[in-house]
Formats: sequence, structure tokens, C-alpha cells
Amino acid sequence: MAGEDNNREARRGDDREESSPLLQGNDTKIYSKEDAKTAPIVPPPAAEEHGWTADGLPVTDGSVIGEPIGRNQWNSGLFSCFGRNDEFCSSDLEVCLLGSVAPCVLYGTNAERLGSAPGTFSNHCLTYSGLYFIGNSLFGWNCLAPWFSYSSRSAIRRKFNLEGSFEAMNRSCGCCGSCIEDEMQREHMETTCDFVTHGLCHTCALCQEGRELRRKVLHPGFNAQSTVVVLPPSEQTMGRK
Repeated sequence: MAGEDNNREARRGDDREESSPLLQGNDTKIYSKEDAKTAPIVPPPAAEEHGWTADGLPVTDGSVIGEPIGRNQWNSGLFSCFGRNDEFCSSDLEVCLLGSVAPCVLYGTNAERLGSAPGTFSNHCLTYSGLYFIGNSLFGWNCLAPWFSYSSRSAIRRKFNLEGSFEAMNRSCGCCGSCIEDEMQREHMETTCDFVTHGLCHTCALCQEGRELRRKVLHPGFNAQSTVVVLPPSEQTMGRK
């Protein structure tokens, strides 16, 4: 009888241990060496592949990794010679005048807004002027300067994530997207379209870039910080009674 009572007490102790709340949440299983050999191996989840832009940045959608973000549109069209009827209308007319009369100055100011390093305007303006006069003297038209200036259009497009000519054509007709495999090839096609745009519509391309930059980038010579002028106290004299 005493042995049966001891067995009953031992079973009750085991039931209490199994019903303990501390043991209910522990679902950890301990495998032996033989079980570990026969247990199926679950491969780790594969990392998602994401595209990369030509600048080495991931294609994102407002976060670090996600879907490709949509391109921004240009503020004005390529053939919008007089710009838009907004607060920059006077600046658009100035851009149109510079592009028609002095494209070297317009290109120099565009390069100066893109890179505000000292001497940017003079370096780009003088180089453009030399190519402009050589092209007009030898070939009768400005055919050399676009080879030098088209890179500014690519820089503006990348900096502000603007829609390129190739992407716009693919969006309208959908006939060019099948030949593009990755973002690197797309960027090469966009750069080629930038060169063609400068070659065929050089003045219009310069004006469109100038209107875009004047709406988004302040001139490097403009000091937006407030200046506090401290005036010395006026001379004081003591009057005699």
C-alpha cells in the first residue's frame, strides 16, 4: 500500500509540473543527434533583389528599399519658349532672350547653379564660346557646343529625378521598354536622348534647363542669410546749465 501511495504522489507531481504556467509557454524542442541528422533543413529566406540607379543608389519608394519611385515632370515643356505665367514669368523671358542672343551666357549660368564652385561660370562660358565660334566658322552652324553642353541636361535630370525623353517616349507608346533590361541600360539610353535633344533642339534645351534651375536652385551669389548691422552709439554731450 505504501508503494502505491508513493506512485500516486509521483504522478501527481508530474501532472503539476506539466500544468505549470511557466512550462506552457515553452515550446522549445530538444532534438537528439539522430533527430538532428534526419530533421529537414529549411533554407533561409532569399534576399529580395532590387534595382540600382546609375549613381549607385537603390531604387526606392520613399523608403530604403521598395518599388521604383515615379519620375518628376519638368516644370515647362521643351518648346515652351516664354515659360509659364507664374511668379517666374520675367525670369523665363530673360532665359528666352539669353538663349536666343547669348547661349554661352545662359549655359554658364546653368552650370553655375548646378556647381557653385569658384570659376564655374567663366570656365563653362568661355569653353562654350570657343566651340560656338569654331562650329559657326567651319561648319556654318553651332554643331560643336552641344557635344560639350548635353551633360548638364543629364546632371539636372539625375539631380531632380526628372523624366527623361526615353522614358516619356516609352510611357506614351510602350514600344521601347522591351529592349531595356536594367537601370544601367535605361540610363545609357536617357543620356543618348539628352545628346540628341541638344543636337537637334539646342537652344530650346538650354532654355528649358534654365527655367528648371531658376525655379529650384538659388543663384550662388544670393545670400539668403539675414545680416545684422550693429551701429555704434551716437556721440553724447553733456549740456551745461
